[in-house]
Amino acid sequence: MKLSGDRLFSIIVAALVIGGLAIFASASLGLLARTDGAPWRLAFTQLGLGLLPGLILLTILRFIKPQLMTRGVIPFYLFSILATALVFVPGVGATINGATRWIDLGFTTIQPGEFLKIGVVLMFSAYLANIHKQIADPTKGLLGFGLIVGIPVAILLLQPNTSTALIISGTCVLLYFLAGAPWRDFAILGVTALVGLAILVSMRPYLMNRVMTFVNPADNPLTSGYQIQQSLIAIGSGGVTGRGFGQSVQKFNYLPEPVGDSVFAVYGEEFGFAGTIFLVLLFAAFAARGLMIASEAPNIFGMLAATGLTLLISLSAFMNIGAMLGIMPLTGLPLPFVSHGGTALLCALASVGVILNIAAHRTKKRVKE
Repeated sequence: MKLSGDRLFSIIVAALVIGGLAIFASASLGLLARTDGAPWRLAFTQLGLGLLPGLILLTILRFIKPQLMTRGVIPFYLFSILATALVFVPGVGATINGATRWIDLGFTTIQPGEFLKIGVVLMFSAYLANIHKQIADPTKGLLGFGLIVGIPVAILLLQPNTSTALIISGTCVLLYFLAGAPWRDFAILGVTALVGLAILVSMRPYLMNRVMTFVNPADNPLTSGYQIQQSLIAIGSGGVTGRGFGQSVQKFNYLPEPVGDSVFAVYGEEFGFAGTIFLVLLFAAFAARGLMIASEAPNIFGMLAATGLTLLISLSAFMNIGAMLGIMPLTGLPLPFVSHGGTALLCALASVGVILNIAAHRTKKRVKE
């Protein structure tokens, strides 16, 4: 058994974490022109609440016995639902920019939706592994999907946290497909998704505004189209090789959320086309290696869990990058390992720990269950 679980995957993650911290450090300097001392407070949450506990959790999850990890799936799933629902409790939840997604700890906030992503994927993977031979039975497969995935998604939509709900739903649909669900179920899920989307758009006009901004990004350059316009200016001004590390201009007073949603635009300005291609390839390598580990997992649960956790991170990355390049609508998803968010970084590292644990126990030919 390899100490790392998978050397190549560990190297890819290390490159993303170290590079992400450097990009974050540069982007956070842009806040000096907006709020004194902000970079240092951000550094505390990113390092003290994200990186350090994340590395500890990664190590624990890497070396924990698989049986213990499996036993902890249901308690963690229930905990993540409860924690996510706590944001609606007055005095506990924090509302920022019209969304109630955070728990206020006084000195900082945490976003329990990040834990929920892992909890749902692990719970659904365990459930599918248990009923995969009966998955064609609607009372087993489709009903299980509706309960295990539907309830958390409904809580997220109430916050509202549409982007996280979409990531969880999309990932679980792919896991459902891998588990061998019948096409009938996907037709039902597809119709349900279309109806739900129509209801959401009718109730939340900002969702339609995002779609219209994607279709016509030049419209309303000072309002709904401002972020994408500034992002494209930043990335375009980077040219082939970029302005140089720390030399971004757009992060000062122009880009909204330079350490959050727009951090890729800062990176593109400083490292240019060559740098952005390298980062995209790094995330592609993360996805490819994670899926390779999943294909060699020792059991169905391991295969589905490794696939799901890999997809959560890689899909978030490509959706964030696509939005900043104007080839996808804005979603508000962070760039994993890079964007500000101690909870997001902690959960990404925890996911890596689970994947490495599965890698350490993999076999060339998966055991049939």
